[in-house]
Amino acid sequence: MNFIDYFYKLFQSFKKNSYERKVKKIAAKCGNDLKVNYPSYVSENTFLGDNVNFNGMKIQGKGKVTIGNNFHSGIDCMIITDIHNYDNGEAIPYDETIISKDVVIEDNVWLANKVMILPGVKIKEGAIIQGGSVVVNDIEKYAIAGGHPAKVFKYRNIEHYERLKKEKKFH
Repeated sequence: MNFIDYFYKLFQSFKKNSYERKVKKIAAKCGNDLKVNYPSYVSENTFLGDNVNFNGMKIQGKGKVTIGNNFHSGIDCMIITDIHNYDNGEAIPYDETIISKDVVIEDNVWLANKVMILPGVKIKEGAIIQGGSVVVNDIEKYAIAGGHPAKVFKYRNIEHYERLKKEKKFH
């Protein structure tokens, strides 16, 4: 390995470690084996399980975000927990009131690149969300969903999923 490659690799490692430290410092709870490969931002109401992998996650708002074990995000994903009061407010297009809704992501969920999750959504165990999707409603267990708004279009092979889970084969 030449001198430049060595220092490039060292710099990349330093950046990755600084991303992980920042998430651990801000999150309310962080499980074991956190991996943060690109700049990611969480709120102080973020609760992370074990083996969480971020590749550029942004979590914003005052609502609680719970992410289970073995979670993987693609590049540039976002979770939003706050919305403006547009229906019953005292001004148009919205007033000063902020409405916070919790987001729950269960175990073994994978978000592909550029997925956005809106306030109040629950994504159940084993779900996969297709790249570029906007999740506005709950997603069922084992579902594969995509689009805007995200809709379930397929399910995982449940027997295969359960066998791998039983054998503890997590990425």
